Amino acid sequence: MSFVQIVVLAGGTGGARFLRGVRAANPEAEITAVVNTGDDVTLHGLRICPDLDTVMYTLGGGIDEERGWGRAAESWTVKEELAAYGADPDWFGLGDRDVATHLVRTRMLDAGYPLSAVTAALADRWQPGVTLLPMSDQRVETHVVVAEPGTGNQRAIHFQEWWVRHRAALDPRAFVQIGVDTARPAPGVVEAFAAADAVLLAPSNPVVSIGTILGVPGLRAALLASPARIVGVSPIVGGAVVRGMADRCLPALGIEVSAEGVGRHYGARSAGGLLDAWLVAPDDPATVPGVDVRQVPLLMSSPEATAALAGAALEAAGA
Repeated sequence: MSFVQIVVLAGGTGGARFLRGVRAANPEAEITAVVNTGDDVTLHGLRICPDLDTVMYTLGGGIDEERGWGRAAESWTVKEELAAYGADPDWFGLGDRDVATHLVRTRMLDAGYPLSAVTAALADRWQPGVTLLPMSDQRVETHVVVAEPGTGNQRAIHFQEWWVRHRAALDPRAFVQIGVDTARPAPGVVEAFAAADAVLLAPSNPVVSIGTILGVPGLRAALLASPARIVGVSPIVGGAVVRGMADRCLPALGIEVSAEGVGRHYGARSAGGLLDAWLVAPDDPATVPGVDVRQVPLLMSSPEATAALAGAALEAAGA
């Protein structure tokens, strides 16, 4: 089936690579990516949008394929100089090429441009082949409530500090999206859902990527009002995450780390949840009441495998 308007909710490396597969599987379609901005952070005076940049670089051919984030052929002179000055934080590395993106973004934001307009201007260089939309123009930042080792006390730290500095080792008690209650869907998001003939949930972190996007007031309602079928792709294969540390996030919300657990967390659209269809790996039996569960290869091990996965998601969307 050929699609005209495809919308993908995405975050992180998995979301970026899945989008590349969607573009390859249906090159004639108009694809809109609604991208998580809850991971955004300001460091060294620069506004950094990790998920937007990962999607933009991946689709624009500038990503470091081995790391899955940051620029290819990167150098680290600025990071080394900051370390020589003892400038905090020293745990978040900014590559020299990457810094240019953050400088342009910060300058435009300081001049009053909304994040959606800034993203469009940055994407004009990279020509990603899809429309990149932040979930919101308003600032939203995910914080993690963690337990202090050996004390029993709790404190909140920015998601990036928990993820990058501590490698998610601190026990997460809760994830709090600061600013989400007053955020609004970015221009074009609601309209994209209304015009879509396929909506896909990428295999991104269900808590801090897809969950954060859906936390923007009005966005979930607009998604559920879409005439398109909503198809999700499990980020869990064989009871484990493929990339990232979603297995550290899911238990904090009481979600079982399994394809079935995440599917049940999203729930059936017919029963007030999200999903019309749910793709799981061949060896992952999953029952999600009211949802069309399909077993297909999920590993994005090559461009061909990724395009095939995207094709399977689109086939489910056209059922």
